Amino acid sequence: MFNRKLIIGTRGSDLALWQANFVKDRLAENNIEAELKIIKTQGDRILNLSFDKLEGKGFFTKELEEELLAGTIDLAVHSHKDLPTENPPGLIIAAVSEREDPADILLILKDCVDVHQKLSVKFGGIVGTSSNRRKAQLLAMRPDLEIEELRGNVPSRINKLRNEGYDAIMLAKAGVVRLGLDLSEFYIEELASTELIPAPAQGVLAIQIRESDNELFEALQKHLHHANVEQELAVERNVLKLFGGGCHLPLGCYCRKHDDKYQVFVSKADEGDEFPDRLFLESDDAESLPAKIIPYFDKGRKFFDKVFISRDLSEQSYFRRAIEKLGVQVEARSLIRTVPVITKLDPFILKNIDWIFFTSKNAVEYFFELKPQFPKKVKFGVMGRGSEDTLRRNGHFADYTGDDVDTADIAADFAAIANGENILFPCAENSLRSIQQGLSADTKIVDLPVYETVIQEEIEGSVADVLVFTSPSNVDAYFADNLLDSNQKVVAIGKSTGKKFDEMGVKYVLPFSPDEIGLAEAVFGIEV
Repeated sequence: MFNRKLIIGTRGSDLALWQANFVKDRLAENNIEAELKIIKTQGDRILNLSFDKLEGKGFFTKELEEELLAGTIDLAVHSHKDLPTENPPGLIIAAVSEREDPADILLILKDCVDVHQKLSVKFGGIVGTSSNRRKAQLLAMRPDLEIEELRGNVPSRINKLRNEGYDAIMLAKAGVVRLGLDLSEFYIEELASTELIPAPAQGVLAIQIRESDNELFEALQKHLHHANVEQELAVERNVLKLFGGGCHLPLGCYCRKHDDKYQVFVSKADEGDEFPDRLFLESDDAESLPAKIIPYFDKGRKFFDKVFISRDLSEQSYFRRAIEKLGVQVEARSLIRTVPVITKLDPFILKNIDWIFFTSKNAVEYFFELKPQFPKKVKFGVMGRGSEDTLRRNGHFADYTGDDVDTADIAADFAAIANGENILFPCAENSLRSIQQGLSADTKIVDLPVYETVIQEEIEGSVADVLVFTSPSNVDAYFADNLLDSNQKVVAIGKSTGKKFDEMGVKYVLPFSPDEIGLAEAVFGIEV
C-alpha cells in the first residue's frame, strides 16, 4: 500500500497544468494522494528567442529535474517530446502515458482559407511556428508559404493568430484536444502523422522520478505505465539520440505497430528552410530499427545517377524536388495519354447520389470538366492524397481519403462508412473496379466512365537506375517495347500496379502511400 503524499513538479502553462492534474487524478483513482508545485523553466522565461537560439537541450525540463534531484518534488510530468534523450544521473522515466493523436494541425483564419491549395492556406500565406521540423516539411509541400517565428503557450499562440498578422499557425493536436479549446472561429486542417511527420514522442506524457525511489517506480509502473507506447517511443527517441539532436533539429520520427509490424516514418533536414529527406521502413523487430535508419541519412551516402518516372512532372513537383536534391537526375515522361469518353453529363445520374468516389486524379479532372450540378449535398471519397489534391483544386474537400497502397484495405475502410448508400464512381473505361468489389450487395453502385487510356506507340526505354511506374497502363506501355535491365530497380505506386510486376516475375518496391511523397520515400530507401 503506497501511503505517502507526493509532490508533482510541473510548469505553469495551461497545458502543463492539465498534464500534471491528469497524472494527479490517475494517482487519486488508485488511492495515492498528490499536490502540484509549479516551477518556471528557461523556456518559460525566455520568449523572445527561437528554440534553436536557446542554449542546451532541456530548456523546458532542466529546472524540474534539478528539483527532483534536490528532493523538493517527488515526480515531474513532462511532454515527452521536450525531454533530452539522456536522463541526468540519478533520474529515470518511470512511466509513459497513453498516446494522444500525435498529428499536427493548422489553425487557419477563415478569410485566409483556399480549399484549392494543399493544406488549405491561401497562396503566399504567413504561417507561424517555432519548429524547424514543421517549417522544413511545410515548405517542402508548399514552397510558396512564408514561415514566421511563433513562441508562447497554446492559448497565447492562438491569440497571436487573432491579433498579430499570421494567416495560420501550426500546433500539436494533442495539446488542443487536452485543453478542450473552442476553435470554431478558425478553419482546422489536420495533417496525418504519416504525411507531416511529428516530433519524436509527440502526444505522450513522461513521468520522471529519482532512480532510487523504488516504491514510487513500482506504483507508477502498475497504475500509469503503457508498455506498448514505450516500445514505439524507444524507436523514435533512439533515432533522435543517434542523430544527436534536440528540439531544434528538423527531425520528424513516428513509429507505430501496424498488422504486427513496426512502421517508422522519418523526415530529416539540416536546417528549417532545407528540403527534408524522408524514409519509410517496416520491421518485425522494433529494437533494431533505429540502427537501420541512420545509414540512409549519411552525408557520404552514394545515390543513383538517374531515376525515371512514368508521369509528367512540373518543376515544383514534390517528387522532382526530393530526388534532384539528392543530386539525382529525373527523367519524367508519361507513356500514356487520356481522352474523354463523354462530353456532357446527364443530370439524372446525380439525382440520388450520396457519395462520389474517385480512384485517380484523371477521374477527378475529367468528371469536373463536365461541370456537374449537384441537386443535393454529396460526399467525396478518394483513393489517396494525389486524388485529394486534385479534388481540392476543383473546390471540394474529401470526406474520405484512402491512406494505404492496398486497395482491398481501402475498400474495406470505405465500405464501413458507405455501405448501403448510392455511390457514383467516375472512372476509366475498363476500370479494375477494386473499390466497388468491396461494397455490400445493398449498395447501389453507378459506374461512370469519363475517360479512356491510350497507350503511346514505340516507347523508348530508359537507362535510368530506378524505374518508377505510376499506373498499370504505364507498365503495359513500357514493357510492350522494352525489357528490364538486370541492374534496374523498380518502384510501383500501388498494389494494382505491382500486380503487373507480380505477373512478370519482377521484384519491386511498394511505397507506403500512393502519391509523390510516398514515391520519394521509396526511392530514398533503395540502396545502391
